[in-house]
Amino acid sequence: MGSPADRAGVGPGWELVSVNGVAIPDILAYRRELGKGLATLTLEGSEGQVAEFEVEWEDPGLDFDDVIFDGVRLCANKCEFCYVHQMPRGFRKSLYLMDDDFRTSFLYGSFVTLTNLTAEDIDRILDENLSPLYVSVHSADQGLRGEMMRPWRLKVKDPETLQIRSMIERLGPIDLYTQIVLVPGRNDGDRLDSTLGYLASRENVRAVAVVPVGLTEHRRNLPTLRTYYPAEARAVVERVERFQGRALGERGSRFAFLSDEFYLVAGFPVPGASAYEGYPMLENGVGMVRDFLDGPLQPLLEQPCPKGHLGPRRILLATGSLFYSTLAAAVKPLRNMFGLDLEVRALDNITFGSVTTVAGLLAGRDFLAQIEPGEADLLLVSPNVLRYGTETLLDDVTLNDLRRALRMRVEVGGTTLGELGRMILWGEPATTEPSFGYSTHALKEVSRQH
Repeated sequence: MGSPADRAGVGPGWELVSVNGVAIPDILAYRRELGKGLATLTLEGSEGQVAEFEVEWEDPGLDFDDVIFDGVRLCANKCEFCYVHQMPRGFRKSLYLMDDDFRTSFLYGSFVTLTNLTAEDIDRILDENLSPLYVSVHSADQGLRGEMMRPWRLKVKDPETLQIRSMIERLGPIDLYTQIVLVPGRNDGDRLDSTLGYLASRENVRAVAVVPVGLTEHRRNLPTLRTYYPAEARAVVERVERFQGRALGERGSRFAFLSDEFYLVAGFPVPGASAYEGYPMLENGVGMVRDFLDGPLQPLLEQPCPKGHLGPRRILLATGSLFYSTLAAAVKPLRNMFGLDLEVRALDNITFGSVTTVAGLLAGRDFLAQIEPGEADLLLVSPNVLRYGTETLLDDVTLNDLRRALRMRVEVGGTTLGELGRMILWGEPATTEPSFGYSTHALKEVSRQH
């Protein structure tokens, strides 16, 4: 109350028409105009009423429903590995949105392909220093990249945007965090070495995440693809680690970082924290396991049983099959404490199919189908299954829905082993909010497959 917008009579549902006579497509342009100091704002109400007022180095008092006002830019490609094309039916519409907008890349770290940019977009990125951006490269060989991504050429506004090397070089002042989605037999092997070598030669490319293709059992009229076998995953790890050794000497950084899935599928231990160099690609599944394991459990083991302890209980930890062995080994020291009956259970992904093994893509129906009502006192789920800031899973089932249907307490286990241990031992929630939910990890699993 009392803001310039309120004094001008602006109410809920009004639309921002312009600032300083300039149409405003997004929150970035809004901030840019306000940053000039003196700004004239024009807004229109739902019944056609108009309000115009000035602010000078003052917050106008406007809140927006979204940060993109003119609609999210959609993907102009038909990637053979696109996760959205493999989604089963029946989910909320937002999960089928093929976001390829440079603005959400800057604001939220979503990966974009750069193939739908116009010359004006590139000028704006450079003029406003929209850095860093997150870019899906996949291959520095333009012919191979085109085969894998299959851009709809009639919808491409600037043919040069299809040339990934040209785009990286045109964006020279902008820091780029890149990713390579590896498909067996397509862009791995010597082709991966070539791509990594090119990216490492560009000063504005700060790092690259190497992640395996994600598939579901809902592929229809799409090329036949498969995931990595353990021996192939081991070969990828060994190849990238050789590159990391060279990059350390040349750039002072490992530069290329493998997603956790490669280590887990290969049967290799995940590297120590120092190997992730501050976790620049954490939300792309790079280093999550190490970050989780390094949340210390030992201090909890050394503490006496707290006053008012809940006593013997049956506790169930549900996760995806990929993380099952790691989680079971991590919580093993807790099994015999305070009379706990502790089970770690790997759930099959009924929603996306057994080929999907990550915990973050488990939906509510997967829990309901594989856990019997009343079989535990407490069910703990990964924070990665939840939409950020909510208690809602991918299929709109909520934790309260699970509590009612399963007739047990259902809680989030925490983002570190220490937080999980506190929930297991004392039934206390984590002291910090989850750092990421499915909007930034599980949906990263979806959106990264550009």
